[in-house]
Amino acid sequence: MSWNVYILLCDQKTFYVGLTDNIERRVNQHNRKESFFTKKFSDVRLVYQEEYRNRATAEKRELQLKKWSIAKKKALIIGDKELLKKLSKSREVDDMLG
Repeated sequence: MSWNVYILLCDQKTFYVGLTDNIERRVNQHNRKESFFTKKFSDVRLVYQEEYRNRATAEKRELQLKKWSIAKKKALIIGDKELLKKLSKSREVDDMLG
């Protein structure tokens, strides 16, 4: 069984990060308003997904992405690795400065 970490764009402004073992079913649940967080949005779109072999690894990645800034999530979604590196470095500096 594989596990997917995914990002939804909700109403063109809010990102939702989730985890599932069936991406098609889960996205359909979001669109049918069967998810507590996303039920308030009228437009829910899958914009990114990654596949993992085990749940533990997928859970770690999900938690990591949930902590990311909107800018980092956007860079990941569009596949801009250089921007992602730059944003990660600036975050490290921010963390050191407190």
